[in-house]
Amino acid sequence: MTSLSVDANPAPRRGFDDVFGGLAASVLTITYGLSYALLIFAGPLAPYLGQGLGITFIVSAAVAIVLALGSSLPFAIGAPESSTAAVTAILASSLVDRIVAVDPSAPVFAPVVITFGLTSIATGAILCGCGMTRLGRAIRYVPYPVVGGFLGATGALIVFGAIRVITGQRLQLASLGLFANPQTGYELAAACAMALLLYSTWHRSRNPFALPVILIAATLAAHVAFWLAGISPMDAQALGWTFQPPPHVSLVWSWNLHDLGQYPWRTLPDMSGDLIAVTFVTAASTLFNTAGIEVATHREAEIERELTVTGIANLITGALGGYTGCVSISRTILNVKAGGSGRLSGAMVAAISVLMLAFAPPLLGYMPKFVLGGLLLYLGADTLHRWAVQSRRRLSRTEYVSLLAIILIILQWGFIAGVLSGVLIGCMAFALSASRINPIKYSFDGTEYRSSLDRSRDDQALLATHGSEIQGLNLQSYLFFGSANRLYQHVKALLMRRTECRFLVFDFKLVTGIDSSAAYSFAQIKRVAQERGIKLVLVHLSPAVERALRASEFITADVSIAPELDHGLERCENAIIARHRGREQDEADLRDWFGQILGSHDEAAELMHHCERLEVAAGSTIVRAGDAASSMHFILEGRVGVMIPAEHGGTTRVRSLGRYTTIGEMGLVAHAPRSATIQAEADSVLYVLTTGQFDAITRNQPTLGQKLLIYFVTVMAERLNFANRTIAVLRR
Repeated sequence: MTSLSVDANPAPRRGFDDVFGGLAASVLTITYGLSYALLIFAGPLAPYLGQGLGITFIVSAAVAIVLALGSSLPFAIGAPESSTAAVTAILASSLVDRIVAVDPSAPVFAPVVITFGLTSIATGAILCGCGMTRLGRAIRYVPYPVVGGFLGATGALIVFGAIRVITGQRLQLASLGLFANPQTGYELAAACAMALLLYSTWHRSRNPFALPVILIAATLAAHVAFWLAGISPMDAQALGWTFQPPPHVSLVWSWNLHDLGQYPWRTLPDMSGDLIAVTFVTAASTLFNTAGIEVATHREAEIERELTVTGIANLITGALGGYTGCVSISRTILNVKAGGSGRLSGAMVAAISVLMLAFAPPLLGYMPKFVLGGLLLYLGADTLHRWAVQSRRRLSRTEYVSLLAIILIILQWGFIAGVLSGVLIGCMAFALSASRINPIKYSFDGTEYRSSLDRSRDDQALLATHGSEIQGLNLQSYLFFGSANRLYQHVKALLMRRTECRFLVFDFKLVTGIDSSAAYSFAQIKRVAQERGIKLVLVHLSPAVERALRASEFITADVSIAPELDHGLERCENAIIARHRGREQDEADLRDWFGQILGSHDEAAELMHHCERLEVAAGSTIVRAGDAASSMHFILEGRVGVMIPAEHGGTTRVRSLGRYTTIGEMGLVAHAPRSATIQAEADSVLYVLTTGQFDAITRNQPTLGQKLLIYFVTVMAERLNFANRTIAVLRR
């Protein structure tokens, strides 16, 4: 489309240009108005074409003057559009079919006009509300296939309506035989030729002056052909080449008590789909046409203001019993191209539309059917091609198939079924495509990525060795059931590979949201982590995500939350350093202790090699009474208690052992069942020597085994001596 600009001119010249631009746009308004009236008032409504012409041009005048006075684009021209006229025609036809099905003799015109008024008022109120509350932009979030399918179906309906205007017959399987009439074939062929002419000339050049020139030239050429063939204007009407003009244009007032009392209110729920379609198409046409005008004229419009002004215009047309209208891109660009830049252009279009109330009938009598029918064919085919064919380049295969499906569903079952199916298909397609997005932007461990805290060389060396105990995942996008399940599967596989992991860090900085099903997947992740003793760390939690995770009870006291990734990593690193530095100290202390017991540091190191470190929390049970004695414990840190059953239930502590003591050595030697339960009274560090390891020592290193047995005998002798002294005191 050619880019246009609106320049500032001196006032007299600007006024002349506005009048000329308004006259040029009026040619399209008149031509379109005649075709829209024929499209809507067809079939059972054909006898009311005179009233239909009056309604159409009143709507054209009202919309044009309101937009001229209130639009943020002063040169905007408003009128009924092909898309709004198409859904209005479907609305009228649907209502008439329902009325005739119940009572063939019932009046149909008054209910149709009342329905137009009610629909326009409802549409106007909704558009005003959207404009005032900025909700109009919500239509931009409707899936593209739904919008494309909706407007593509509108184009197909315009084509069907054009065939009805040309032939007087509705295109149906039952009526295909009527199209075998040669005269009908000639009329359709002429209309198709007119549509091809419009496509090959105006469609390709997009010169705004071309369309009115072509329409006028085609009308004159048709009458010249009639004259050369010896066909008079009356004969042309009799043969069906031109329209039978109504005797006059009538203005109707739909809001009288009698007609309202006879209105079939029970049909409104069944027609809700068509009613919603009118509102949706009017809003979509307003937004799309405004965007097209912005691109063509390099002028920015106020979307909210355009919706509000269009809403006011439709409230007025509804009060007058008219159907909906909106800003027209073709008429506005023609006005600008002709020099129009001010509000006088719209006022001129409104004035000429009012004049057409007197001149429309004779003008329609001289208008060839194939000209207006060809114009409708072109408009419908162009709309259908734009949305059903050209959109293929912008859509994926799934989206495109859904668009075509929506078109077919609307044509077969109506707008509501099509829109609902489209939204359902769009949601399913979105869920499928979104589930393919990797929820993990990148992953890392503590050896690759660390906090910004400067540490000593010893600490750095320790983190270089044990940093893989920190596994981090940077998450992205919106997390829902599909993507969150992928995350869960990834975490499971990660923890199976990284068995040394002790901290699992989730960075939510790039996460836009989370739903309840995703929270369930996080609960699964938490369960897997707890089974492996892994601590979860969450960073960059937004308030909404945190609320969702807390509501699912994923965030509890054992889950750590940090404001930033750097702080979260610092906490994990501190814990790793403390743990491994403490283990190094533990091993040094254990070596010294074993060295004192055995009298040899080499044998102490060998014994340490056969022992396994065990950390137990306060209150944990280490062994239970009656269990098989399969190990003994060296207590390096903490304290454990020997518990036996009490007389009235519960347990009684009979002995408590602190650091550098042992427990369970008798069972290791005698292989007798455990005689008491041993519990940790404080967080403790123990080293376990199993029966198998002890047997290996006595078999392969008898000297070390002998020293261990001597140590066990010494310990048991000390405990026996303590018991004897206790008994002696109790006998006093």
